[in-house]
Amino acid sequence: MSNVVLAKSGRSVASPVAFSLASPVVAAALMVVHLGFGSAAWAQSSDAQAPVDGSAEELPAVVIKTKRENRVSKGATNLPIEVKDTPQSISTIDKDTLRNFGASDSNDALRHGTGLTVDEWETNRTSYSARGFDIMLTQIDGLGMTNDWGIAEGQLDTYLFDKVELIRGANGLLTGVGNASGTINYVRKRPTNTDGGEALVTLGSYGQKRVALDYNKVLTEDGRWAGRMVLAQEDKDSHLRALSNKRTAFSGIVEGQVGDNGILALGMTYQDAKQRSPMWGSLTLPYADGTLAEFDVSASTSQDWTRWDNETTTAFVEYTHALSSDWEAKVTYNHAETKSATRLFYAYTATGYLNNDNTGLLGWPYRSEGSSSSDIVDANLSGQFQAWGRKHEALVGLSHSRQESLTESYAGATFPVMPAFPYGGDVYPEPAWGEKSVSADGEQSITRLYTAGRLQITDQLKGIAGINAIRLVRDGTAIYGGGTNLDNETTQKVSPYVGLTYDLTPHALAYASYSDIYQAQDQRDIHGAFLKPMKGVNTEVGVKAEWLGGKLLTTVAFFNAEQKGLATVAGFDAVAQQSYYEPKDVTTRGFEIEATGHVSEDTKITAGFTSMKLTGPDGGDIYEWIPRRTVKLLAETRVPVMPKLRVGSGVRWQSGISKLAGARQSAYTVADAYAAYELSDQATVRLNVNNVFDKKYIRSVTYGAIYGAPRTASVTLEYKF
Repeated sequence: MSNVVLAKSGRSVASPVAFSLASPVVAAALMVVHLGFGSAAWAQSSDAQAPVDGSAEELPAVVIKTKRENRVSKGATNLPIEVKDTPQSISTIDKDTLRNFGASDSNDALRHGTGLTVDEWETNRTSYSARGFDIMLTQIDGLGMTNDWGIAEGQLDTYLFDKVELIRGANGLLTGVGNASGTINYVRKRPTNTDGGEALVTLGSYGQKRVALDYNKVLTEDGRWAGRMVLAQEDKDSHLRALSNKRTAFSGIVEGQVGDNGILALGMTYQDAKQRSPMWGSLTLPYADGTLAEFDVSASTSQDWTRWDNETTTAFVEYTHALSSDWEAKVTYNHAETKSATRLFYAYTATGYLNNDNTGLLGWPYRSEGSSSSDIVDANLSGQFQAWGRKHEALVGLSHSRQESLTESYAGATFPVMPAFPYGGDVYPEPAWGEKSVSADGEQSITRLYTAGRLQITDQLKGIAGINAIRLVRDGTAIYGGGTNLDNETTQKVSPYVGLTYDLTPHALAYASYSDIYQAQDQRDIHGAFLKPMKGVNTEVGVKAEWLGGKLLTTVAFFNAEQKGLATVAGFDAVAQQSYYEPKDVTTRGFEIEATGHVSEDTKITAGFTSMKLTGPDGGDIYEWIPRRTVKLLAETRVPVMPKLRVGSGVRWQSGISKLAGARQSAYTVADAYAAYELSDQATVRLNVNNVFDKKYIRSVTYGAIYGAPRTASVTLEYKF
């Protein structure tokens, strides 16, 4: 019953507070700015020569059309560095891969990511992990708040995004807080310089119906202003009994040039996801003798009256101003609001196992309404400077984010004894709900000062150094309420980032990096007090090389990731009906191999292998529900004898997983495939088949068990205009 605490619904919270420039956090960061960039700026100004006529230097005009054609993501360091030159592991899932393999939601997309595990232990909540730890941070265009408990509620529609970036390791220069696992960054589709778009219609298994539209329009004759609208709607059932999902997603962005030197972008994103008959929690499979029950893949504990609705609205304003040909200032404001409404049913056992006749389950109905809002303001200055006879890059920035959350739950829950499993969706009627009351509320704010620089030390040797200083304040209750309330709990930390790259040849380099990061924790100890923030540390060395004229990139990385003081389940409080935790130091050591790119003009591959070992403070194995080895392979090519036909296959393999006194799953492989045929220059029809060999497997054992989807198929018609 260790999963009961995770079955409750709510939001993690905390409170805003003024950021004092006298604090040691800021003082340390300002010292780095002064020592790292002040002397370099002085060297630059002393070497520069003023114009002969004494006039001020004329700033070149920003060309918005060029910016659109050469958009650069700032990757793992907040600096505009290519993936090959970044001393950390980064993988990218681009929009073509998302489209071709029919990965319409974030879970389907991330399953293809090297070194990433999608732990889908419910139907509407998922944990993502890398290097043995839950990924706490999900961003959109480089901005975002941490996920409560590392849990992503709902799934994003991937059609809104141009690509998904997976940065593995501690994210010390990306955000104020985080851990040693990594960061997921979704990059929005932005306006382009060409009118046109596309429409897609999909029909598939379990009543899948999906339509999508992407249209770009240049709004002015000179091309200074353009807008892009993206819309997707999907309605489908599931292999799980009675489960259905309906999702509408929209994105609209307008971008243009202001004067000669400014670029302004405004946009909003909206998603409404409705789920009927969701599973709250997972299946109980163990019997008392240690054997596991075997059910049909459709097995579900849900009742027909249950539902889980999520609505998210995000708006942003972004202004970039060119101060010179080498320097620019950027200010971004992002506002997000989420609403959720649940009517759920949880099935569990008091003993942790089923009786031999599959009885023993107890029911727990639950109803809640929740909301949260967040505001993020980020301002930074970045550019290049000359010093010591070489050109270098620098960044300095300040950001402030604030989040408020509220969850209200209804009285009236009873705990019925359930019939033998599997039972139907009508064996327990919806209860008469009582009064509504606050179960969790609070605030959190993060103020962050960050600096980074990339120095050309020699022709072959380059260094990246940076520092991230944060002040985190939390107030109110944690995500699940109960226990001791927070009272302006303040965390002040400074995290360094250091990296080196050395060019072995014009096409290959060796690298090393170190980063640490801190993360406040929502888990409580046996006395009801919150655990202290954990510290994540990542050390990585590796070699990156380009092949075939830069079309193929290979990476070999060896990493050591530590989580110091990580909340780990220590027991279950039967009175409070929730688990309690204790801090543990957990270490992951391993290596990754990845190859991504084109091996020929028409053939594209992404192949990744990860192997790691997780150890606890006693040096023994820990967290056995995380696969120790994974293989991800995507390959697609145009058929030479039929040039209008393109085919591809995706293979995912993972080693066995288990949970102490819980379920277990031996190593397994799942294969997907597609075939796309060009009917004309504008029209393409594509067939997707997932789980080609109809493999039966348990997709997660972390908090019970849920079976993965059997073989499914879909047909999509794409039309460009």
